[in-house]
Amino acid sequence: MRPQRACLLLLTILLAACSSSPGTASAPSQSLVNKGSDTMVNLALAWAEAYGQVRPEVSVAVTGGGSGTGIAALINNTVDIANASRAIKPEELAEAEAHGITPVEFVVARDAIAVIVHRSNPVNQLTMEQISRIYSGEIENWSEVGGEDRPIVRLSRETNSGTHVYFLEQVLRLGQSDNPTLFSTDTLLLPSSEGITAELSYDQNAIGYDGLGYVTDAVKVIAVAREAGGPFVLPSADTVNNGSYPIARDLYMYTAGQPSPQSRAYLDWILGPDGQAIVTQLGFVPVSS
Repeated sequence: MRPQRACLLLLTILLAACSSSPGTASAPSQSLVNKGSDTMVNLALAWAEAYGQVRPEVSVAVTGGGSGTGIAALINNTVDIANASRAIKPEELAEAEAHGITPVEFVVARDAIAVIVHRSNPVNQLTMEQISRIYSGEIENWSEVGGEDRPIVRLSRETNSGTHVYFLEQVLRLGQSDNPTLFSTDTLLLPSSEGITAELSYDQNAIGYDGLGYVTDAVKVIAVAREAGGPFVLPSADTVNNGSYPIARDLYMYTAGQPSPQSRAYLDWILGPDGQAIVTQLGFVPVSS
């Protein structure tokens, strides 16, 4: 054998041995695109990171943008899984079907929407009707609900947010489909859950709402009653599961038709014990409960 060929053969063998050596990390060979709800984005990122430890050959790319953005991406066939903090709307379903897509829904967690104020606010409890009247602009001053003589500053998520849509339909409109109530025109629309919490940490006049998983000690959580006279209930995993807290919802993932084997495996893991343990760790409510 010629020396050059011998050296080349030896180099090839060494490279093959190095590439197959135990413990060498391999690049992901499969990918999933996951987009949508900002309420769910931290949860989705945590799922993706943990799943990568279990299935290193699968890369899950997660972005937010809002529930509407995720569902639009599903309809446009640019994502494998869309996240939504509200159920898909009839008009979105019709648009999907017009594109030849039948969205398939998976409930992957539950969430309480906490009504929050500045820690110095003396108001501790509100009824659903009072919250509706505050956000519609009918109640303008904290003194009208037992607080100090201060103007109320209303904070909300932006209109593309599933949390905004849910709060409009279930709180402002009190779950009544024929109720035309809208947010007061002076409501400040913020692009993220963290933004609402940050604003409330220093604005003593403000009221806001956030998914329970985003609530920090920097704000005060209000107890809510369905009707005047109570009972007034604070949001928690227990009060969501027993139905006593009135502002709770499911969190969803959608696929375009039945999920691919790759998406199905990921959804099964999310709905299994490891995925649902992360739900609990991040302050949401597991569906297994």
